Amino acid sequence: MMIFNNTTSSPSTFLLTAFPGLELAHVWISIPVCCLYIIALLGNTMILFVIFVKQRLHKPMYYFLSMLSAADLCLTITTLPTVLGVLWFHAREISIKACLIQMFFVHAFSFLESSVLAIMAFDRFMAICNPLKYATILKDMMILAIGLFICVRQIIFIFPMLLALKTVSFQERKELSHPFCYHPDIIRDTYSNPWINSFLGLFLQLYMTGTDLMFILVSYVLIIRAVLSIVAPKKQKKALNTCVCHICAVTIFYVPMISLSFTSTPRVICSILANVYLLLPPVLNPIIYSLKTRTIRQAMLQLLQTKGSWSRNVRGLRGSWD
Repeated sequence: MMIFNNTTSSPSTFLLTAFPGLELAHVWISIPVCCLYIIALLGNTMILFVIFVKQRLHKPMYYFLSMLSAADLCLTITTLPTVLGVLWFHAREISIKACLIQMFFVHAFSFLESSVLAIMAFDRFMAICNPLKYATILKDMMILAIGLFICVRQIIFIFPMLLALKTVSFQERKELSHPFCYHPDIIRDTYSNPWINSFLGLFLQLYMTGTDLMFILVSYVLIIRAVLSIVAPKKQKKALNTCVCHICAVTIFYVPMISLSFTSTPRVICSILANVYLLLPPVLNPIIYSLKTRTIRQAMLQLLQTKGSWSRNVRGLRGSWD
């Protein structure tokens, strides 16, 4: 992402803001933020690598988990340069072109994560309510088609919003409320009438995340009804345990997003919510799935043990050569 030093003066730039009123503490704030980014990058990369190399994880549930990790990883990479640039180097200026590109990817990967969570709810619904048809419906080609469909869906619906922003006249050196480019923040207080962009932003928020959330809620109503019909308490518990990770992922994604959409709190609180919304799911999702999913946890431990034994063998060979 192209970020410019804040000493450059240009009317075609935006000013990013990390935490208003806490500029003197940016260096200290950057330490936990940087740690969270490292956890998100390593955790999601590890999930993708484990699912790729372990043949026994080549199943629909883990394919969808890899999609979620990929979306989290891309979202993390999209916001990382500007967030750390503001905190470390006070590089607040960003060109309008670079800002619009970042905004496109931020919303695309955010909506993509919402769609993946909806598909994962369908996966849990099929596994619990229609276990006999699960393997026949969710084949590899079907999963690939679903992945391509939700990716194309993001581009088709978000690209018009990006084109519509070309008609908006922005303020000179407009100050944003976040350390990244966020659509509602960009169109606020523009010179031209931003009603088209406001409408598009509201439509996308309600249509894409709203329909995804509604689909998730309906899926879990049907799942709960199916679980309650199971007589054996142990089988009920086992069925619900398969949904715990997904419920946690849905909660940590939608609660900050809804709070950010309807908040009227001070700017510093709004900025914190925005960072929580975009950074917390990529950090917590791999941790939750690693701790709660035994197959993922065992696969990670096996890889680490294999790497450790390989390192010991290499050191032993070096010692024998010496």
